[in-house]
Amino acid sequence: MEPLRVAFLGCGFITRVHSRHLRALGGKVVASYASRDRAKAEALRRTFGGAASYPGYSAAIDDPGVDAVVIAVPPRFHLDLTRQALAAGKHVLVEKPAYLRMADYEMAKAARDQAGRVVLVGENDHYKPLAKCLRRVIAEGAIGEMVFAHFTSIAKRLKAADDWRNDEAMAGGDAFFEEGIHWLHLAGSLGPTITTVHGFQPSVSRDGPDSRIKSMMIAFRYDNQAVGSLYYSREIPSLLRGLRISKLYGRHGIITFESNGLFVLVRGAGVPRLLMPGFRDMRGYQAMYRDFVRAVRTGEAPQMSLERAMDDQRLMDQIQTGAAPLVSR
Repeated sequence: MEPLRVAFLGCGFITRVHSRHLRALGGKVVASYASRDRAKAEALRRTFGGAASYPGYSAAIDDPGVDAVVIAVPPRFHLDLTRQALAAGKHVLVEKPAYLRMADYEMAKAARDQAGRVVLVGENDHYKPLAKCLRRVIAEGAIGEMVFAHFTSIAKRLKAADDWRNDEAMAGGDAFFEEGIHWLHLAGSLGPTITTVHGFQPSVSRDGPDSRIKSMMIAFRYDNQAVGSLYYSREIPSLLRGLRISKLYGRHGIITFESNGLFVLVRGAGVPRLLMPGFRDMRGYQAMYRDFVRAVRTGEAPQMSLERAMDDQRLMDQIQTGAAPLVSR
């Protein structure tokens, strides 16, 4: 079968991350690179053995030799590039957060349906070995009926002053909107569905070059009446610069896991089990691209469809609405 020919729109950090993982797919995906700076696109093409480089996004979208595009630019530009790509008959993988508001998702969905193409939202956390392991263990009933869920994602990872994430018009929102949505998805994708959610912001520090709102505490309720919390911050030091522990509490046991996926400890009936979800494709990018290729080849919906991402956006809308009064004090 011929490889899927994709063009990256944008040649920043995340494109490098994607490109490194594509090497493990055995030629199933062949990448090209497009940037407003042709030299940058050509440099990435050489680094990763790409097929072509383009002096702009339109050039890649208009190339009949390109099957799909990967939109890897700030969220402000996602919708326009999605619509351009779909109108040109390309499939789309768009980085998350995909769009700034629910109305944008609706427009992208309409354009997708009219074009008859695949749109996958790049929620790599959905495909992580950790997420798959947790979904399996919960479905097995290892801890019985869930009571509490506690997720921790705390690390001190400040951005430089010239980083586009400091511009809310570019990023679409604060640090939680731009990056914390991955953790919100993880919390809501393990089996039970989150029905209501509230966001609480602590005092905001604007000191230093990273001027964003960088911390948020989320409280939520599942459809099985379990309740949970998510502690997110990018301004608080953590053990070993990123080691975080999360827990799921049930009436028959407890699941303790390292939030990045290093281990899962299941304590319920019988002997405790220490599970290692896997270090290969630990971040889920390879599985995400395999799903993208499958969806394009079969015409079936990807796991991380627009509809699934819209569920996350509905929760994000609830959080932003509830947290807004705290910001304005």
